[in-house]
Amino acid sequence: MHLVLASRSPARRATLLSAGITPIVMVSDVDENEVLRRLKEAFSSSSDPAHEDPSPADQVLALAQAKCLAVADRLACVSLDNTAVDEVRAEDRTHEDLIVVGCDSMFELDGVMYGKPHNRLTAIERIRSMQGRSGTLWTGHCVALLTAQSHNSIDEESASPLAGVKPSRAPEPAANTPKSTDVAYQVARTAGRSASTTVYFGSMTDEEIKAYVDSGEPLEVAGSFTIDGLGGAFVRGVEGDPHSVVGISLPLLRSMLAELDVFWPDLWDQHNRPNGH
Repeated sequence: MHLVLASRSPARRATLLSAGITPIVMVSDVDENEVLRRLKEAFSSSSDPAHEDPSPADQVLALAQAKCLAVADRLACVSLDNTAVDEVRAEDRTHEDLIVVGCDSMFELDGVMYGKPHNRLTAIERIRSMQGRSGTLWTGHCVALLTAQSHNSIDEESASPLAGVKPSRAPEPAANTPKSTDVAYQVARTAGRSASTTVYFGSMTDEEIKAYVDSGEPLEVAGSFTIDGLGGAFVRGVEGDPHSVVGISLPLLRSMLAELDVFWPDLWDQHNRPNGH
């Protein structure tokens, strides 16, 4: 069984690798701002005044679901014998099922949710505001189980569990008409959950803040910090799952996959698997 990671995050990939799982990386290219806009629009139209705004858990879960299902939809819409996806090597085109994992993280401080700063000035401002304080790192997780089957066994008119979720870029049509022996995928089941971890920050000098930002590390990570890189020296501690701060909670992921009847060791690289699996 192969795991497809719907993320370009090096930290998430490294976390899976350290757990004995080599993921196939397929980036979703989801428009995150549009996902959040639609989510907030849906909540604002709710008749329940107690739920007029999406919670932090709602926001990261919606983003994780959008990323996971965009990639799952892309895989389900094409035959692997015809797709241009380079990540799926020829020897992987077997009738094994696939697991698609999508994650998204945001940092909450003083009730405000922060994503990636993207630029130097924003990163400096945010890190200064975090000095000697604590905040919450929220990470949404979504998994989809895709079952493999010959292409001619798929009812293309059947209802899809992905109804209403569209990838930001439509999948390219297959170059040739699929043969009956092609391997294709269909979404069978999905699960989604969020995790939160409290992060306690130390105090940094202004020179340390500028040096850290100039390293480039905090520019493309939620909350403008990491615990598994240069930023680890400036974090006093965490309360909760440290993997979640990196961007993917292994215990939560294992629990979610168990709900889909997926045996965690089946995802390990071949040399790590127990006999008989």
